[in-house]
Amino acid sequence: MRDWSLASLAGLGSAALLGGALFFQYVVGLAPCELCILQRWPHLVAFVIGVIVWFFPRGWLMGLGALAAATASGLGIYHTGVERGWWEGPTACSGTVDLTTLTPQQALEAIMGAPVVRCTDVAWEMLGLSMASWNAILSAVLVGVWIIAMRRA
Repeated sequence: MRDWSLASLAGLGSAALLGGALFFQYVVGLAPCELCILQRWPHLVAFVIGVIVWFFPRGWLMGLGALAAATASGLGIYHTGVERGWWEGPTACSGTVDLTTLTPQQALEAIMGAPVVRCTDVAWEMLGLSMASWNAILSAVLVGVWIIAMRRA
């Protein structure tokens, strides 16, 4: 397989992961949390790079694709840690705001502005791994594909 087609395949892999997330959101009905949505952006970038590489096969573009996929994998690892309680997540979606230190108005604003889905909740899992964990694993595989394509360029 040629380097540009391998890189484009990696871009399509990111598109598939993004499509899967949108499928779970709009067809299955699982509302995403703030970190779930954040993990989608690097996949969009990787997909766009995969399309560009199809027309302009450059090694540095493939490196950017690998970086985008690595970012998605890193965010998936971070989200997995938040879900499993290994570390704290963003206060906006982890429910870690200390309402006792706020004025009544600030507390009401914090409650009303809080997302419906908490980043600490696992909405779906397969083989004991959440969607964030699967995103981390599959994105890491895509990093490998991008790097192989880049080395062949």
